Formats: sequence, structure tokens, C-alpha cells
Amino acid sequence: RLQPGAPCSGRVGKYERPAQSDINPVKELALRHDLTAVTTKEIAMRRRQLFAVLGLGFFARHVFAAGGAAAVPTITPLRLSDAEWQKRLTPFQYRVLRKEGTEAAHTSPLNHEKRSGIYHCAGCALPLFGSDSKYDSGTGWPSFFAALPGAVLTKTDYALIFPRTEYHCARCAGHQGHVFGDGPKPSGKRYCNNGVALNFVAVAA
Repeated sequence: RLQPGAPCSGRVGKYERPAQSDINPVKELALRHDLTAVTTKEIAMRRRQLFAVLGLGFFARHVFAAGGAAAVPTITPLRLSDAEWQKRLTPFQYRVLRKEGTEAAHTSPLNHEKRSGIYHCAGCALPLFGSDSKYDSGTGWPSFFAALPGAVLTKTDYALIFPRTEYHCARCAGHQGHVFGDGPKPSGKRYCNNGVALNFVAVAA
């Protein structure tokens, strides 16, 4: 039995007293929260810095717009009748966008477009590509190594017997082109686009 004033250093009867600690659990939890927030911000900042070094400023602002997560917009599908599409588009645009035609190589003025801006779907004006992802593939068609987040969808087609990956506008399903795995870094992809399926809108530098 403990005498009055004796230190509580171990056992009381057959039960052990819990070890004493100077750590305040409330302060410790707050500290862990602050460290987690700092770490998350550092990761997002380093990602942005990396993309800036690679010359992908526009793409980085879109991909890491939401605190380091890909910012994928909600897109409402646009569905029109065939007659409405024919009224809305030129005959050439209709053949490519709605019938998956292909324009002749080296014929699109967009091959030589060097300004900063956005490439929109010619069918519904959805932004598809940023100029930062455009490059000269030497194929004769406007080419990009990345689409804007959520802007295009893909499917497999067998128009040339062997399978290819077709991609189209995520809003109106208008055919844009085919994507191949021989593009430059960082994606390694080549989005080979029909120029007639795009409208370019320049932005101030």
C-alpha cells in the first residue's frame, strides 16, 4: 500500500499505471495536419515547376489546376440529327467530322500555325488542344502530343483492316483523327488531326 505523499512510479495493487507523457495530443494532431498540408503544396509546386521546365506551361495549368489533380471538366454531349449537322458544317467538315473522312496531307493551313492559342472542335467549339502540345511530326497533318483533360474519347477502328485508335470530340463525337505511340516526350503519343476538324483561336502572349 502506498503511503501518503509517495511517488506513483509503477504499480497500484496488481494494476499498472499508464506511462505519463508530456505530448499534448491536440497539438500533435494539429502539427501532423500542418505537415500534411505543406507536403501536398510542395508536391503540387514541384509538378508545376517540372512542367514549366519542359515548356508545357499551358498544359500544366490545365492538368494541375485543382491542387495537383487533373482538372477534368464536366462535358454535356451535343446530339444533332444528320440534317442538322449538314446545315451546321461545310460539306468538307461534314465528311471528316461525321463520316470519318481524311483530308489530304500537307493541305491544312494549321500545319504552319505557330501562335499561342487553343484548337477547338469545328463541330461544337469544345477546346481540344493547347498550342503548347503542338509539334511538327513531319506527317503533313497538325499533330499534338497531348489533348486537354477529358476533351477527346477513343475507340478502335478497322477501316484499314489493322486496328487503329480513333479519337473524337468528347462533346459532339466529331471525328478528329488517330492517335499513335510514336510521339515525343513526355507522353510519347502523336494525335494526328485533320485540320478541317479544328478551329484555332489565338490568345494574347
